[in-house]
Amino acid sequence: MSARSHDLEGPVLPTPRVSTLVQMLEAASGERTGLTFVDASERDTLVPWGEVYSRARKAATSLRARGLRRGDRVAIILPTGPGFCDAFFGAVLAGAVPVPLYPPVRMGRLDEYHRQTSAHLSASGARLVITDGRLLVFLGRSMERARPELGVVTAASLLAATPTDHVVDVSPTELALIQFSSGSTSDPKPVALTHAAIAAQCEALRVLMPDPDTGRLNGVSWLPLHHDMGLIGCLLTATYSGASLALIPPEVFLARPAVWLRAISRVRAAVSPAPSFAYSFAAARVKDEELRGVDLSCWKHALNGAEPVAVETLHRFTKRFDRFGFDPASMQPVYGLAEASLAATFSPRRPSPLLADHEGRSIASVGVPVPGVTIAIRDAYGHPLPLGQIGRIHVRGPSIMHGYFERPELTNEALVDGWLDTGDLGFVRQGELFVCGRSKDVVIIRGANHAPSTFEECLDGVEGVRAGCAVAVGHRPTGDEESLLLLVETTCESTSDLAERIARIVTERTGIRPGEVVLLAPGTLPRTSSGKLRRRESLRRHLAGELSPPAAVTGLLLVKELARSAAGLVASRTGS
Repeated sequence: MSARSHDLEGPVLPTPRVSTLVQMLEAASGERTGLTFVDASERDTLVPWGEVYSRARKAATSLRARGLRRGDRVAIILPTGPGFCDAFFGAVLAGAVPVPLYPPVRMGRLDEYHRQTSAHLSASGARLVITDGRLLVFLGRSMERARPELGVVTAASLLAATPTDHVVDVSPTELALIQFSSGSTSDPKPVALTHAAIAAQCEALRVLMPDPDTGRLNGVSWLPLHHDMGLIGCLLTATYSGASLALIPPEVFLARPAVWLRAISRVRAAVSPAPSFAYSFAAARVKDEELRGVDLSCWKHALNGAEPVAVETLHRFTKRFDRFGFDPASMQPVYGLAEASLAATFSPRRPSPLLADHEGRSIASVGVPVPGVTIAIRDAYGHPLPLGQIGRIHVRGPSIMHGYFERPELTNEALVDGWLDTGDLGFVRQGELFVCGRSKDVVIIRGANHAPSTFEECLDGVEGVRAGCAVAVGHRPTGDEESLLLLVETTCESTSDLAERIARIVTERTGIRPGEVVLLAPGTLPRTSSGKLRRRESLRRHLAGELSPPAAVTGLLLVKELARSAAGLVASRTGS
């Protein structure tokens, strides 16, 4: 497959200033800036880059003393905090490959969590797990199933060592990170990224968001550090530039989204990314009295990605917060994926988004390729399609993954002649990319293809429907023509006529009447570790009669889980 004249090509990527994560952290250690950790009480704790580096050297010494070898994989199951950075950068300085995994946060879904986590540990071949004391008591069942060779340790225990002068001199072509894909349409895959790929991504983001004075911009993030947008887009990009970054735990944002906006104002952040649901969530939940004295005029790059960008959300957020200084030009839809180390396209700053009509609704452009990247639209056989025609989005560039770790069959399906088949559908218009959705999620009604978001966005703002908690899927209830099925989580304000109201609204806005609307209790729909809804898994569970809300978290459930976890930890250590 070769590039054609109608492919979208990004500008030339400058040579990255450093080529490995080790060099990134060493260079940042000389800066006076650092990481600020924001707690639930909005207290800020600054850890300068020099201290981040010295703590990481202690952790690296401890890890080598425990038998960790160059190239070994280290699973990190930690919340947002200094301990995550100790473990992550300590593994990097030891020459190991960190594998960030999400902590157990949904107590009512622990059986599902242990199945997923043990599978991730096995798939990555992790020899060691790093966690903290609070989480360790819940991880026993995962440890028993996966039995990592070097066991499990706490991040705090890694700081007891006296650091040595030895730091492993890794090569740019070596693996730097295994980042599991979101798994919104299939089981998460272990994306293997080299040091060079991550450095290329960080350099591209630096070029796209320059600071004319210092070359680096302050940032704020509440995004999970086990996810590429939070880890690479925020933490590693800040490390690369030696910038200041304020980190808020995701659970704090979800409980009080105003904390996010107050932090942006307080530290005068220019960059803060989030998925579309977060902008909708903040616009609906944040009250004016929570923003007294807040000034968002500093926010130059409100990057909107990681999931389909809802045009109505763009307008609602900018209108809601313009009185607090938010500039509509700062809202920048972007597109990327773990297999590309994160960003593939970027929208420029402009007063309003570039829109195109698709299936009778407006969708927003996600911009042009980032430096070094080329975008192509191909058919199912890899052949180029004419401009404006919908096809599969392919990406090529220096930040593309090495492959799926030890999964050559999956790698060969996704990577052909240097091109990554993203599995996403889109088209090019006016020199920019428009994303329609995932090819595996397409709903086919009377022979016509429809993106699920076409139907899901109709429910945005409907009273009784939980925001962002509905999926549209196609299925054949009678074995004949495919029908539209809506699975919808409800709120306490739902009424007995909600299903019929939903059907009527969707019919009025799309011309297609749902075959069935199923109302669900909060928390029923399965999600990925980064919070994305899993449409195909939702359908599978519905058809199998397994779509049920999480178990109620009671004292008895916690006692039972702690006992099972303790037994699992003992078994994982003894081999019984």
